Amino acid sequence: MLLRAIALLLLLPMMTSAITLEVVKLFQPVSLHGTDGVGDEEEGKEPIQAGVMSRPVVISGAIPEDLVKAIAMPHKIASNSPAYEVEDANLLNLCKVKLTVEMKGERLLVRLDVTDFMLPEDLDLTARQVLRLTIKSVRQTLKDYFKNGEEEEAVEVSIAVIGTNEGNESLKDLGVRFKAGE
Repeated sequence: MLLRAIALLLLLPMMTSAITLEVVKLFQPVSLHGTDGVGDEEEGKEPIQAGVMSRPVVISGAIPEDLVKAIAMPHKIASNSPAYEVEDANLLNLCKVKLTVEMKGERLLVRLDVTDFMLPEDLDLTARQVLRLTIKSVRQTLKDYFKNGEEEEAVEVSIAVIGTNEGNESLKDLGVRFKAGE
């Protein structure tokens, strides 16, 4: 029993040192409510109090799956003001959109599940705006990660909106396919 414990203690550092930790530039859909900030503008429309913002994040795991999953990580915007106390500004979390990612063959499948979608009262946004910003976040994260890659490293990506109902079925038309890294 003692020998097993010693062997485990000796093997543990070797197992943890095999984990790759990579610093990446992650883009996330972020609410700017509670601030005087103005975010993205939609074509021909007024700016909204939300946008796609980047930050450095350390990730491990499968690339590109875990890279895209990280977009749903909580995002606390740092502040030097006690008046701003927002714990999580990530629109995916605020609006209860589930992001799932998997590789199917050579294609990265990203699903945005709006089954439990709920827009908080203080967010002056639409479901369509939240999903557009999320899709833009996925595109920009993958574009930045694969920007120096070879042509053959480019990944085919499909983004689908699932979990719609009769009232929001038109959100499915936001689904898109593209090649990351080009």
